[in-house]
Amino acid sequence: MTTPDNVPAVALEPKTKLSGKVLKTTLAGALVDIGQSLPGVLHISQISETPVNKVEDVLNEGQEVSVWVKRVRKDRVELTMIEPLAYEWKELKADLVVKGKVTRLESYGAFVDFGAERPGLIHVSELAHGYVKTAGDVVKEGDEVEAKVLDVDRRKRQIRLSVKALQDAPIEEEATEYTENRGKGKRKGKKQEETFQMEEEVSNEPQYTAMQIAWQQALEKANGKKNVRAKSIKSTSQEQESLFNNTLEKRIPTGG
Repeated sequence: MTTPDNVPAVALEPKTKLSGKVLKTTLAGALVDIGQSLPGVLHISQISETPVNKVEDVLNEGQEVSVWVKRVRKDRVELTMIEPLAYEWKELKADLVVKGKVTRLESYGAFVDFGAERPGLIHVSELAHGYVKTAGDVVKEGDEVEAKVLDVDRRKRQIRLSVKALQDAPIEEEATEYTENRGKGKRKGKKQEETFQMEEEVSNEPQYTAMQIAWQQALEKANGKKNVRAKSIKSTSQEQESLFNNTLEKRIPTGG
């Protein structure tokens, strides 16, 4: 963005873009009018990324040029015609959010140019939440993306980025599991209740003495019935008790 002419030179920040006019060329560079109180000085090494042997081969007096502030001195503003990096290595740090363009795709990730010396890599695992097989499944060359800086390795000149870090994590669906668990809980509770009722019914059945059981079994056998279950026997009447006692008295010898 071009800075207004009325901005004091001392307030100019490095990388500020300006419009200027070449006033004079020399062997060492050019003097440029940038509309400031201090003159703009453009060194020959800052005219182009490729080496320049002669200033006049590139610049002429009166030529309009676009320049960027490189440094502000007390007596001059040093300029460059080489567009500066948006981010120097010292400016890169974790959690910094950047915008750039996808310049290359690999199966393991995408490289993004966001104005640093080197492009940043977005690994496939950082392109989106969930499984991503290849980078091409999510982005393509030329796409503009916004990403967060995860890590910067200045020694290896590597920058790791993440798109996923700027996205909201998906909400896991737990409703189905919750419903199933509730259903299981209900079924389990019902089964326990039925078991309790059965136990209660068994406990409420009448209890019989050994003598009563033996007598009833004898009666059932006499009537031709077998496999009598003890719990199915009903209460014996007083008449049966009397008959049973008389029978025992006749079979058991007395002491007389």
